Parts: sequence; C-alpha cells; structure tokens
Amino acid sequence: MSAVVYSAVEVRRARFAVAAVFAVHGAVTGSFATRVPWIQDHAGVSAGQLGLALAFPALGASVAMPLAGGISHRFGARAALRGLLALWTLALTLPSIAPNLLTLCLALFVYGASAGMSDVAMNALGVEVENRLGKSIMSGLHGMWSAGALIGSAAGTLAAHLGSDARLHHALAAAVLTVAGLVACAWVLDLQPAEDEDPPPRFALPPRSALLIGAIGFCAVFAEGASLDWSAVYLKDELETSAGLAAACTTGFTLTMALARLAGDKVVDRFGSVRTVRVSGALATLGGVLIVVGGSPVVAMSGFALMGLGIAVVVPLCFAAAGRSGANPSLAIAGVATITYTSGLVAPSAIGTLAQATSLVVSFGLVTVLSCGLAAFAGVLRAGDRDRPKISKPDAAVPDRRP
Repeated sequence: MSAVVYSAVEVRRARFAVAAVFAVHGAVTGSFATRVPWIQDHAGVSAGQLGLALAFPALGASVAMPLAGGISHRFGARAALRGLLALWTLALTLPSIAPNLLTLCLALFVYGASAGMSDVAMNALGVEVENRLGKSIMSGLHGMWSAGALIGSAAGTLAAHLGSDARLHHALAAAVLTVAGLVACAWVLDLQPAEDEDPPPRFALPPRSALLIGAIGFCAVFAEGASLDWSAVYLKDELETSAGLAAACTTGFTLTMALARLAGDKVVDRFGSVRTVRVSGALATLGGVLIVVGGSPVVAMSGFALMGLGIAVVVPLCFAAAGRSGANPSLAIAGVATITYTSGLVAPSAIGTLAQATSLVVSFGLVTVLSCGLAAFAGVLRAGDRDRPKISKPDAAVPDRRP
C-alpha cells in the first residue's frame, strides 16, 4: 500500500472504527444463527437437507474470498470494505425468504460469498492497524465481533420468543446494520495501492508455516461454526426445549466468547499464546463432554458456554502467529484466514450430514475430539510469543507499515 503517514490520533480512531466493523459483521452472523430453526421449518427441509444447504456458504466463501485482495487493490481498502460489508449485511435477508431447498442453497451461496470477502477485508485492516499501533489488538477486535454476534443473537432470541416472522426480523436487522456499517467505514484507514504495485494474485497457496497454524484455527472455528448454527437446533430437537430457550443457548455461547475475547489480549500478554491455548482447549473439551453426555438443557447450555470460552482467543492468536512466521507474513495471514474461516462455513454442513446419518449427539462428539486438538497442538503458535511489538509513543505520527 502507499506510504501514507497517519497520526497516532488517526490510527486510534481507525482502531475504534475497525472494531465497530467487526461488531456489525458479528451481528449479522448472530441474527442468522438464532433463526436457523425457523428457516429450516419455512423451507421445509430435513436436518440432512439443512446440512446440505449449509455447505453452500462454504462454497460461496471459497470462491469469493480470494477476490477480496484484488477488490481492495482496485478501489482502496476503505471503499472496498464499505461495499463488501454492505453486501454482507444485505445478504442477511436472503435465507429467510427461501421457500425450498434449491432457493435456500442459492441464498446461502451469496450469503457465504459476501461473508468471506468482507471478513478478509476487515481482518486485513485490523492487522494493519495493529502493526501501526505496535501492540496486540486482534483479540479485542474479535471480541467486538463476538459482542456483535451477541447483540444479533439476543435480538434473534427475543424475536423467536415472540414468534415473529424471520423475514421481517432480518429485513429490519439488515437495514440497521447496513447504516451502522457505512458509518463505521468512514473512519477506517484509507489505504491505496502504490502506483507501481502489482495487483495480488487471485489464487496463491499459503506457505507451509501457515498450514500448521491454520490447522489449530480450523479446529477452533469448526467448533464455533457448529455451535453457532446447531446449538439452537440441538436443544430444540435433541432436548425438546422451546424455541426461545433454544435460541438463548446460542446467546450464552456468544456471550462467553465475547467476554473471553475482550479480555484476551491481557491474558495472552501474561501467560503466552501456547499456555493460553492449552488451557482453552481443555475448557472447550470439557464443554463438549457436557454437551454430549449432559442430557438436560441446563447442562448442555453450560457446555456450550464453556465451548465458547475455550475457543474464543484461538483465532486471534492464529493471526498473530501467522504475522510472525515465514518470509511473507501477508501471505501467511491470508492463508490462515482462508483455512479458518472456510472451516467455520464447512462445519455446519458437516454437522448436519453426520447428524442425518447418526445423531446430533454424535456430531458434537466430533466437535469435542477436535477441541482436544487445541491443547495437543498449541505449540505451533509459539511464534506469536516471540518478538512481540513494542507500544509506540501516543503522540507520535505513525508511518505506514505493511503487514
């Protein structure tokens, strides 16, 4: 990007703007997740067919995510984020209006494509702000995403409890979130490509260093995607709870994730990435065990809450480790982002397919096994504990630094 110099005040303002963007992005996900049972009933699809439909966001994201870098290069980071975020917020309206399996698959393809592109764009700007500030902020940014998901799921819980039509609910949510996103994007860093800078390749294999780090992120985001999209269905179908209580389970999951991520930067600074992820993996595994063997709504909801607490800081730490590994940090970050967020979009489909063949209990047994991997392989994040950046002086101008 071009060598623009921003003052410390402008960078701090951009940090809050990016945080607001993360919150808006999360609110869309929370709004969708709590109404999945309604969407399933409205489209008249079985658990297996719902799992098939939920594969289409992964397909859409896989196709579209590599395009985000080129869009940012052509239009600039601010304009690209503004357009991609608006596309994502408006895509929220599509799944709830789908009357059958075919249209639901098409709607979720667009939903996933817009999710993936906007996700890559906002994470790239988040890393850029972190580099300019010279201190860790990614856990806090992802905490704002979880806070937004909490707000979205809380509104969805209320709407489900009142028995409201998800089409109206999502139309109102999309309108509010689109306006909020446009306002927030006005204050992010306006990075432009240098005149002699070549556009990024549409497709590039991630470096080897990113694959192991991405594997840790894969496990965490698989558990996150499964819990967000299937926790409400799990309580409603397996434990025969009301729609309102089922939606409240998703809210509890996002609440623990939000709190853990907002506090994550301080915890990591004190204990380090590896130790933090090992303890987190143990908590997530315990949560998975409670979900699988609990047999009651209270125990299962406690399990989902522990699952959220355990996986909360893993993805931000994956980005931090990727940024400090290999000869090309930018490519490593992009590789980790592709692996982890594709996992989150693949997970709901995999859970549904396995549930159709066996049961949702067995599906969350798989999630529990993957959670064990967090503790077992946390050592690959050790790069994130080395050469931590120093905090820059608050009143100094902050020069451009490419991630």
